[in-house]
Amino acid sequence: MPPFATARTALAALRADLAGEVLAPGDTGYDAARRVCNARVDRRPAVIARCAGPDDVVRAVCFARELDLRVAVRGGGHSVAGMGVNDNGVVIDLRRMRQVTVHPGAAAVRVEGGALTRDLDRATRPYGLATTGGRDSASGVAGFVLGGGSGRLERAFGPAVDQLLGAELVTADGTAVRATAEEHPELFWALHGGGGNFGVATALTLRLYELPEFSVALLGFRPETGPAAVRAFREIVASGPPEVSGAVLYLTARPEPFVPGHLVGTLLCLVVVTYVGGADRLRGFVRPLLALPHVSEVLAALPYADVQGMFDIPCGLRHHGTTEYLTALPDELVDVFCARARALPVPSGCRYALWPLAAAPAAYPDPRADATWAVCPRGVWADPADDARVPVWVEEARADVRPWRTGAVHVRLVGDEGRDRVVAGLTAEHLDKLARVKRRYDPDNMFRFNHNIRPV
Repeated sequence: MPPFATARTALAALRADLAGEVLAPGDTGYDAARRVCNARVDRRPAVIARCAGPDDVVRAVCFARELDLRVAVRGGGHSVAGMGVNDNGVVIDLRRMRQVTVHPGAAAVRVEGGALTRDLDRATRPYGLATTGGRDSASGVAGFVLGGGSGRLERAFGPAVDQLLGAELVTADGTAVRATAEEHPELFWALHGGGGNFGVATALTLRLYELPEFSVALLGFRPETGPAAVRAFREIVASGPPEVSGAVLYLTARPEPFVPGHLVGTLLCLVVVTYVGGADRLRGFVRPLLALPHVSEVLAALPYADVQGMFDIPCGLRHHGTTEYLTALPDELVDVFCARARALPVPSGCRYALWPLAAAPAAYPDPRADATWAVCPRGVWADPADDARVPVWVEEARADVRPWRTGAVHVRLVGDEGRDRVVAGLTAEHLDKLARVKRRYDPDNMFRFNHNIRPV
């Protein structure tokens, strides 16, 4: 750690230089700025640089290097492990950088590093265009995309990371670079799943697709009907076109227009079927589900951007969650999944989700090679007294699916689960190349507050 006088002088210079705002312990707004979505995370950085643009990011990176401080990068702040904030380091906070610029003629969109999924979806909607976005509309686009990007449109268009056309980064030496298939091609390759290991993403350019119509079916089932509903959903996905997708969600029913009042506060199995197309055709796909006894039903054409925000998890609660990729979804696993779901802590914000995956491209460090489904137990609760009970349920759910899991999953979808989990998620076959790219752009591992790739 540098001498106090040196640090104080450097901090004063940073405050003077930034167009944005610099916060340190004791400053008004510091405590609010250091909070992330997971209320279990309570860290106190030495400096929070709330950057207004790429030049501010360059200055903040140089400040951290000058004082040998580790860096955390905050976009949406939705990392389950709280990786958008650290103790005694520098947080580069991108939340002021949320501009989204649509280029309809090029079927592309430029998204600044602090933009949220809802910013992206709302900007592209007027043009009848969209790209794969996060399942929570408050999640940060950059972290979502660079961490893999499994979302509601992935079966139709592919995961979000596959839509990456270019990335603007500030690397560890304070250099601003643009990575594309032609410029810095190895860096561009590494960004397909390597997350924030190589620099601060100040903007991404993503491919867009025409989405003139989008429809959704929301069917609620009592837990005892859950196994039949999951099997029916599995067959709808298997026999339907890639434009059909969705998820199964076990959760505590909330007051919603589609939830009967007497079911609010009870366990509900909700099957969500989405379709890139009209509601009439969707009705044909979901007939097997409609034939089952259900307690609620909505089937309608809705804007994709509106559907994106339907199942957001509120920030400020306590979180513990993980994800496993599955090789298949046999009947035995369906029964195991539904049995664990019936033990979900109710009432709470917890949910147990199951969704289909798109095929993986072989060219990138992608863990989807043998995976067809994903299962995600997510503990969400308010009372610290449940800090032991809810994570136990999550870990038991994870253990249940061990016979069918691939062992690898995009690192964005897991918390701080150890080195082996990182290696599996980044794929062992590609890890050496990733480490070489890391050495070139971040040889001192400045950007290590993440699912880390060690430079070699």
